[in-house]
Amino acid sequence: FYLFSDGYADQFGGPKGKKFMYKKLKEMLLSIQDKTMQEQFGIIDKTIEEWRGDLFQVDDQLIIGVKI
Repeated sequence: FYLFSDGYADQFGGPKGKKFMYKKLKEMLLSIQDKTMQEQFGIIDKTIEEWRGDLFQVDDQLIIGVKI
């Protein structure tokens, strides 16, 4: 399961400078759930970096994943 702050979903970026949004965050987390935690970290980090592009980080970005 995952716990996260609102900073990831609220990050502006992408081609239109819009927020990442919770729907996109949920879809991403569901798509990577079968990967190792290390692989998930890499994908999560790369995804937000690519989304943000040259824009500033607007808030803290915390995601905690626990594999049971």
